[in-house]
Amino acid sequence: MKHMYLLIAAMAALLSAQPADAACRVEYKAKMDNPLRLDFGVADLPDAACASKAAAAKALAPKLQKEGWTLLAIVSILGGG
Repeated sequence: MKHMYLLIAAMAALLSAQPADAACRVEYKAKMDNPLRLDFGVADLPDAACASKAAAAKALAPKLQKEGWTLLAIVSILGGG
């Protein structure tokens, strides 16, 4: 029984862990062409990207582009993770 509690505690800690440099979360809309796919997602961004939607877009767009997505809009900037 003790092992079960330790396992649950370890899983909870892993699920609640955030990257050390994540200062905010943003909700965004993105698309991928051929075939067209739309996405509404959430991403963790560093403090420098949390001041405005433009700053968040500048930080997030290259990350999404590496995965084949085009950022359409930053929907909202949420508080720290």
